[in-house]
Amino acid sequence: MRTTFRRLVLLACLLRYGAKLLWSAAPRGQRLRWFAHLARRLHETPRSRQMLHTALPLLGPLVSAFAVHALSDPETAERSIHDALARLADIETALTRPLPPGEVAAALEQAMGHAPDAVFASIDPMAFESGIAEQVHAGRLRNTESAGRADGGFDRTAIKLLRVREVERLGDDIAVLGWAARLLERFSPRARELQLHALAQSFAAEVQRRFDLRTEAANLSQTGRHLEDDERVVVPEVVWALSNDDVLVIERIESVAITDLDSLRASGVDLEALAERIVQIVVEQAFAHGFFHAALDAQRLRVSVEARSLGRLVFGEGKIMATLTESEREFFVHGATALFEQEYGRLAAMHREAGHVAPGTRDEMLGAELRTRAEPHFAARGADRSPAALLGHLLGAVEAFDGGVSPALGLAHQALARAESLARALAPGLDTWQVVKGALKGLAREDIGHRGWIKRLARELPHLSAMPRLPNLFVHRLQAHFSEHERPDTALWAAQLSREQRLTRRLLWACVMTGALLGAGVVWLVR
Repeated sequence: MRTTFRRLVLLACLLRYGAKLLWSAAPRGQRLRWFAHLARRLHETPRSRQMLHTALPLLGPLVSAFAVHALSDPETAERSIHDALARLADIETALTRPLPPGEVAAALEQAMGHAPDAVFASIDPMAFESGIAEQVHAGRLRNTESAGRADGGFDRTAIKLLRVREVERLGDDIAVLGWAARLLERFSPRARELQLHALAQSFAAEVQRRFDLRTEAANLSQTGRHLEDDERVVVPEVVWALSNDDVLVIERIESVAITDLDSLRASGVDLEALAERIVQIVVEQAFAHGFFHAALDAQRLRVSVEARSLGRLVFGEGKIMATLTESEREFFVHGATALFEQEYGRLAAMHREAGHVAPGTRDEMLGAELRTRAEPHFAARGADRSPAALLGHLLGAVEAFDGGVSPALGLAHQALARAESLARALAPGLDTWQVVKGALKGLAREDIGHRGWIKRLARELPHLSAMPRLPNLFVHRLQAHFSEHERPDTALWAAQLSREQRLTRRLLWACVMTGALLGAGVVWLVR
């Protein structure tokens, strides 16, 4: 019902802001050309975004942000969908406001299912952070054991509360957005070519994921498990007992924005070490763990100023995460190493083996394309060299041969580019080229060393365990081809094959034990 009402509002806005008047004013016989010319002029107008927001004040931020992004750069809309979501922050303040302090306690009680005073000693009714459909309050737990940590837990928490009405409004906008996209595809060949409805669905799915607090809690938990032994990062603990679909309670860490350089210097944080740390962690997150922040920028990254974790990066948001498969990680790590070593032929062969180009693509042609793109970066001076720009050619060179890499690799490269930009802003003199090159080479050495060997052996052991079943499978296959009169011979062969099965199993166990002893010996020798 609400979606139908939103469609009616859309039509009312179109009529209200002059569609009928424009149609009447257009020259007869040339109305379509006149409207096309007007649309082009509006598209070229620098203030078109502000005009669009003014013309559609009642539709909410989702339709407006999507329309502006799709009109301004439709070819890259799908690849940069996280950047499109970031544009929502530009209009959040104008269209949404946090709940008044007097309504916060009631909203928390409704979301949690019980009075917040039962578990919280205090809650600040003024939100210290507010988004398009959520707000964050500072609170203190009554019982630190509910934090679920072995060291006694913590009492200072950040309480993220969804505003249900705004979430419902976004849901209505998502439905209207899909309806409008289908309508445009029906009447516009250009919209069908761009697959506007599929793009709208992807955009809507990303928006819905932004407000899935359970997923965000799981993302924070997994990130904390990956980085629990890393002294460069701190990830807030999730209070699972108090979190649900509408509320997320996490540990609150005293921190400052990474762009607040004066506060960081006053706290004694080494900016150059911090800049190097950002690049290293982003590289390790993406290409060692394969689970990384796809929209990590200056607005989402903070630095701890607490005594126990001073100077450590705070990863306190897990809304937009992305994953890389094992093969994607191996390709980027070893491909980047080959590119830094200027081994273009080996990199071209890796592209072909990974399926990024057609099987008939000649390695020397792809290698020549990579050489043409990459060599200017090596000729530049150290301060002017950008590793992210160089690695962009690692992924973009295949486009000249009608090829392409996975979108996840593109997101990983964008995360690396953001990390480099942040590092240069913090420490302009930092040689990010050497930092990125060293981090990727370290991952490559680890992958081909004894740790990589043990990891691959562990991955293949489940497949090796199926080998003793091969004789039985072979017997069943033979029995399917024999008639009933030949069953005695089959039984004899089955007995012989069972004996071979026992011998094979013993041989496999011997190989496993020998491999384990050799692996342990290699580890001991390396140490």
